[in-house]
Amino acid sequence: MFLNRIIYGIEFFVRLVVEIIKAVIDTAMCCLKGEVDPVVVEIMPDLKRPVSLAILSNTITLTPGTITVNMDQEKGILTVSALTPRSREDIIPLESTIKKMLE
Repeated sequence: MFLNRIIYGIEFFVRLVVEIIKAVIDTAMCCLKGEVDPVVVEIMPDLKRPVSLAILSNTITLTPGTITVNMDQEKGILTVSALTPRSREDIIPLESTIKKMLE
């Protein structure tokens, strides 16, 4: 069990770096093209533990183009601001990895 969490932790770190690089390129292209259309969305991830929500919230804020505005731990809702309209999967691509790592 502990070894699995370490492996998922390594997977999480690698995927986070890849997602940050992809977000840097995407955000730069949107800004250069002038295709900025800010939106605020509420997302209800499938995570139970407060630490999982906090880590997901921080990963959203670390990736360029998105920021977590509010986190309601009781309801499990994240309010996210994004530079352009995006799908739920584009905003929280690391949810499954965090779930495997911590839940």
